[in-house]
Amino acid sequence: MKTRMFVSSVSAVLALSLIAFFVLRTSAKSNIKSSTIEVQVDNFSFGVGTLNVPTNSTVTWVNKDDVPHTVTSTDGLFKSKALDTDDKYAYTFTKPGTYSYYCTIHPKMVGKIVVR
Repeated sequence: MKTRMFVSSVSAVLALSLIAFFVLRTSAKSNIKSSTIEVQVDNFSFGVGTLNVPTNSTVTWVNKDDVPHTVTSTDGLFKSKALDTDDKYAYTFTKPGTYSYYCTIHPKMVGKIVVR
């Protein structure tokens, strides 16, 4: 009788452990699959030259400068309106690749998003 109770208890613990493992594993994958990253535009530059992000990440650019800027991909994939101070523009990168962008008002302002 004690052996059956022990086996039953061990089975229950194993079952709960497996459920917890799969729930946590799924949650961890969800966090990796999508994220939100903010790039500050300030002092006539994008906060980072090259930004590496996972697929399905949303990148939000925030203009902290006193003059307007745009965020425009060199391949025409995305283009913001002119962003005034504290305006934001967001784009979600759904496919791996390298995406170069610049400011159409100040073409020397450049950046790159690498999606893996």
